[in-house]
Amino acid sequence: MSAPTNDDTLVTVFGGSGFLGRHVVRALAKRGYRIRVAVRRPDLANHLQPLGRVGQIHAVQANLRYPASVEAAVRDSDIVINLVGILFESGKQRFDAVQARGAESVALAAAAFGARMIHVSAIGADENSTSAYARAKAEGEKLVLAAVPDAVIMRPSVVFGPEDTFFNRFAGMAQFFPMLPLIGGGHTAFQPVFVGDVAAAIADAADGKAKPGTVYELGGPEVRTFRQLMEYVLTVTERRCPLVPLPFGLAKAQAWLLQFMPKPMLTPDQVESLRYDNVVSEVAIVQRRTLAGLGIHATSIGAVVPTYLWRFRKTGQFRSREI
Repeated sequence: MSAPTNDDTLVTVFGGSGFLGRHVVRALAKRGYRIRVAVRRPDLANHLQPLGRVGQIHAVQANLRYPASVEAAVRDSDIVINLVGILFESGKQRFDAVQARGAESVALAAAAFGARMIHVSAIGADENSTSAYARAKAEGEKLVLAAVPDAVIMRPSVVFGPEDTFFNRFAGMAQFFPMLPLIGGGHTAFQPVFVGDVAAAIADAADGKAKPGTVYELGGPEVRTFRQLMEYVLTVTERRCPLVPLPFGLAKAQAWLLQFMPKPMLTPDQVESLRYDNVVSEVAIVQRRTLAGLGIHATSIGAVVPTYLWRFRKTGQFRSREI
C-alpha cells in the first residue's frame, strides 16, 4: 500500500510544540501534510523539524490574544488544528482567555479563510461544572462550533506518554514525599488515553474520516480510579509510599498554598475537577464517537507507562521486571 499523499494540503497547528502537539505534528508529517506550527516562540520549536522532511514543517509566531497574528498564521491553510490549553492559570494565562476566547479567535480565522477545523477540548467540559477549567473548555467548544459549525471536537481523557504531566508527576512525588494524597478518597474514575492514539485520531480527522460537527470522546481501554492509578505508579516504580485519603475540603486548602508555586503541583480548581469522573460517556460509545468509532485500537497503560517510569526506580534501568 502506498503512503498517503497530502503534499498540497497545508495544516496549521496551534500549540504544536507541546506534549500532544509534537505527536500530532509527527502523525501529520507521516501522512505527507505540509505543516505550519503556530506558537508564541518559534525559536523554541526547532525540535519539530526532524519529525518531517526538509521544509515540510515550518514554525510561525502567533499569540491567541492577538487576532491579527492568528489570522496571519491561518492564511492559505486548508485545515486548522487548535491544541492550545492550560492546566492552571498564571499571569495573563487565564482559562477563559486561552480556552474560550483564544479558541474562538482560531475558529473565526479558520472561518474567514474557509479552512476545516479540528479543536481539542477535554472530557469533562461542562458549562455547569464547578471547575473553571471545565467551564472554559465547554465555552471554547460552543464558540468554535458557532464560528465553524462543521468543526470536529476531540475530548481526550487524561493523556499519557513519555512526557506526560500525570504519571511522571506522581512518580516524582513518590520519590520525595512521605505519602501520596488520595483527594476525595481516590474514588474519581479516569480513562487514560495514549498520546499516540489521540494524535492518530486528530490525523484521521484531518484525513476526513471524522464526522463534521461532531464531538468525539477519547479514552483508553481501561477505566481506573485515582487510587488504582496511584497503586499502579507505585508498583511500576517499586516504591513504598502510603496512600492517604484526603477530604476535598482539606485538599482545597492545601492547594490554595501550592498554587503559588512556579509550576503548581495542585490548584484549588484541579481539586474541584476531581469531583467528576473523567471517562467516555455511554452516549459517545453507543454513537461510536470514540477511538473505536474511528477504527483506532486503544493502547493500554501497561504497554507504555513502564517504558518511561523505570527511571523513577531506585536503580533505574538496571532493575526490570514484568508489571
